[in-house]
Amino acid sequence: MDTRIAESRPAEDSARERGIRVVAIGGGTGLSTLLKGLKRFVLSPAEILQEPNSPSIGDLSAVVTVSDDGGSSGRLRKELNMLPPGDIRNCIVALSEDEALLSRLFRHRFKKGSGLEGHSFGNLFLAALTSLTSDFSEAVRLSSEILVTRGHIYPATTSNIELEALMEDGTRVRGETKITASKGRIRELFLVPPDVGPMPQTLEAVAHADLITIGPGSLFTSLIPNLLVRGMAQAIVASPATKVYICNLMTQANESLGLTAADHIRALNRHAQKQIFDYALLNRTPASEELKIKYASEGACQIVNDLEALEAIGVIPVLGDYLEEEAGVARHNTSRVSRDLMQLVHRPISARES
Repeated sequence: MDTRIAESRPAEDSARERGIRVVAIGGGTGLSTLLKGLKRFVLSPAEILQEPNSPSIGDLSAVVTVSDDGGSSGRLRKELNMLPPGDIRNCIVALSEDEALLSRLFRHRFKKGSGLEGHSFGNLFLAALTSLTSDFSEAVRLSSEILVTRGHIYPATTSNIELEALMEDGTRVRGETKITASKGRIRELFLVPPDVGPMPQTLEAVAHADLITIGPGSLFTSLIPNLLVRGMAQAIVASPATKVYICNLMTQANESLGLTAADHIRALNRHAQKQIFDYALLNRTPASEELKIKYASEGACQIVNDLEALEAIGVIPVLGDYLEEEAGVARHNTSRVSRDLMQLVHRPISARES
């Protein structure tokens, strides 16, 4: 981890004794990928006592956006009047102890069959549990127990919401799928209905957290919706936790084309109507020429790390080699990201040229 930083202080003894409490906020593949890395630091109280000087997580909670209206999730949402299970399912799998058979089963997608084609088994499993319990959040909890997850998973809200975007040209687009497919630039995002609340467990986790992360993930469809849930932004700001934005690796069509790292944080702060972050984790590894060409064909490129602009809005940049290339796709190296997040909590740092 390289930063424009150097000052440090020891972590609180209580956090070392119990392990730190982490709340990871987001959606899409970004959140589930991060959880795979953080999961490796989750230890039981007995394990923490055995290794008191090792960075460890005593409690891990994921807060997941529930605005998806496409694919299998969208179909189940419309047909069964339930919250979209896809992003939740991915987080359950990411946090599960058994990443072999059960995880493969939850990810299995039916390739044929009337009514089954396109659905994943995990989505159907959550749909069945929701039908049995009449409570989506309880279905998520039970699924987590069955897969023995190393953490808690909370929908950002249990209300049935849609996204609506106000575009730069003044038009409005309703629905996550249509927003993602839109050609215009998004000016502002709204929840419909607007006044929806979070689960009490979410607010409690945020209030007692030592570390809160937002990202990586699609700026307008995975990250900002969480901040629009009533009381969430205020709870995050009021929490004594260290707050970290994990910046995306590449820009994204319609959501972040031409936006720098500081622009991402400005958009999050603007929608939250609060200044949120202490740190921003930024990738410094250049993409290969092949990867640059592939993303350029989609109008995308690596996000610019405008360090001085970040510091000007009160955010300390943390630079690391976070880029991995996987089958022609840019992915975060979750081991390095998670390691640096743990170091930030145990060794807080202040802005300074390194």
